Amino acid sequence: MAQKILIIGACGQIGTELTLALRKKHGNQQVIASDIREGNEELMNSGPFETLDATNYKAIEDIVLHHEVNEVYLMAAMLSATAEKFPMRGWHLNMDSLFNVLNLAKDKKITKVFWPSSIAVFGPSTPKTNTPQTTVMEPTTVYGISKQTGERWCEYYHNKYGVDVRSIRYPGLISYKTAPGGGTTDYAVEIYHKALEEKAYTSFLSKNTALPMMFMDDAIRATISIMEAPAKAIKIRSSYNLGGISFTPEEIAAVIKNEIPEFKIDYAPDFRQEIADSWPSSIDDTEAQNDWNWKHEFDLNTMTKAMLNGLKSLS
Repeated sequence: MAQKILIIGACGQIGTELTLALRKKHGNQQVIASDIREGNEELMNSGPFETLDATNYKAIEDIVLHHEVNEVYLMAAMLSATAEKFPMRGWHLNMDSLFNVLNLAKDKKITKVFWPSSIAVFGPSTPKTNTPQTTVMEPTTVYGISKQTGERWCEYYHNKYGVDVRSIRYPGLISYKTAPGGGTTDYAVEIYHKALEEKAYTSFLSKNTALPMMFMDDAIRATISIMEAPAKAIKIRSSYNLGGISFTPEEIAAVIKNEIPEFKIDYAPDFRQEIADSWPSSIDDTEAQNDWNWKHEFDLNTMTKAMLNGLKSLS
């Protein structure tokens, strides 16, 4: 049977680029995009799309059966900054959607699941530098609590029911193709837009706040790589640490200044500072390197050039 993939939350920051990458790889008709709202023109015109509420089990099941779907990538979520404003809605979306997909896999209606976790699973008591794969996890945000809980349920469904579920803990993700979705690391996308448009940016994080980040091309490659790895290679069924590059607002501003000399930055930390302070500043992803040969390609300089060139090409 030909591989059929369903992406739930296909119109979000990661989902949009993941959908297009998978369509390029497997063929447009093999990848069904779905979301509660329609996405951009390229996504909508390149292949099948279904309007879908990720919290509705029956609706997901109907699409899976209708399209004969084998694999599901569950990208729908309410992110950190937004979920702090709507805690119960965040919990409901993030958890119910996961159970829906895990239960479809348990009942053998699909064969493989990808579900993203996040560095938000860590908390103030976690070692901040080179955060290890297995460590103290005491998240302080609704988003982080839902992701930590989700990791435990993924591992449980694998151990108890043999569900082939795979996950990575995304750092902050940076892309010029889609707008950020309400996360604490969004400043690292906004700063490029403002640098080009206004030659100035006010950061909502303090200048020395280091956070793990990754260019979207690397994140998409990691996502597809872990799903293509042989099942026996995936030794961690909660979620893998995924490292990329770590930098502060001050450091990213300095690199932008090399490209746009008149660029200026100032700082006005808001409620997102407290969230950022609870997260690691760098990640140890040795397990991902060893188990499925992960390696990031973009550093701060190459990412900055790609972001600025990409944004210019869109304007």
